[in-house]
Amino acid sequence: MKKYSRLLIILLLSVIFTAACGNEPGKEKTDDQKQETVEEGSKVKDALGDDISLESAPERIISLIPSNTEILYELGLGEEVVGVTDFDNYPKEVANKEKIGGMEFNVEKIISLDPDLVLAHESTAVSAKDGLDQLRDAGIKVFVVRDTQKIAEVYTIIENIGKLTGKTEEAEELVSSMKDDLAELKSKTEQVKQKKNVYVEVSPAPELYSPGQNTFINEMLELINAENAMGDQEGWIAVNQEEIIAKNPDVILTTYGYYDDKAKDSVASRDGWQDITAVKEGQIVDVDSDLVTRTGPRLVEGVEEIAKSVYPEIFAE
Repeated sequence: MKKYSRLLIILLLSVIFTAACGNEPGKEKTDDQKQETVEEGSKVKDALGDDISLESAPERIISLIPSNTEILYELGLGEEVVGVTDFDNYPKEVANKEKIGGMEFNVEKIISLDPDLVLAHESTAVSAKDGLDQLRDAGIKVFVVRDTQKIAEVYTIIENIGKLTGKTEEAEELVSSMKDDLAELKSKTEQVKQKKNVYVEVSPAPELYSPGQNTFINEMLELINAENAMGDQEGWIAVNQEEIIAKNPDVILTTYGYYDDKAKDSVASRDGWQDITAVKEGQIVDVDSDLVTRTGPRLVEGVEEIAKSVYPEIFAE
């Protein structure tokens, strides 16, 4: 793999380890309506335990992590988003938004954009404390979104952002839709008579990493009635190749194909892996990393992509 690609993967892993756009035409709320909506439920406790409230629905929002951005767009707040990170890539409209930096954001740029609200994230709240304090000192409301590896907690995140931005009803509808879609996927895979053993690789050789218990990917595998090859361990695990050979997974999923288009070939060509069931049967599939790691609405798409990769026969039509 090229050095540049490996650096991108390492950056992605560092984020993992630390853990529908605009209003409809003719539906713009008056100031009085915004005030009423916000007063009904905008005071929300953030990940740091601070109670954050707004006097009116925010009209200028900056997001400091892609998952926050995706939630805002799904709630119909695309037009209100005025700044995003260098890593934001969804939806495509974010390409036209002002960029405020990456892991280290540009405080001066954020202040110059005059936001009503900045959505930060718990995974970087400590490292970015000085910058966030500068924003608070400038009179900008900062809401730190909780870091989580549980789908149920993502629902709470969406609902809290909905309350804070005057989009309570939209948030409730979005959560309900996500739950329905996941229930349908679970129902389809309950018919599986023999669970498949799945090894998920989030970083390529020589430094192999895989998700264990208390990760989104493990929960996704459980939801679709599959077995996580590394499910007997906790968190994000550094593994050795002999361990995977011994576990003999039925399916191998990689999550870094976006950065390495030879990912599947690299896995299949490793010494000693030729006898692994997944390799022998050509069951090596790359899934979209963003879909299975970001704490937003597209987690449902991540579950679906994994389900189709593990049990293609169930979804073949």
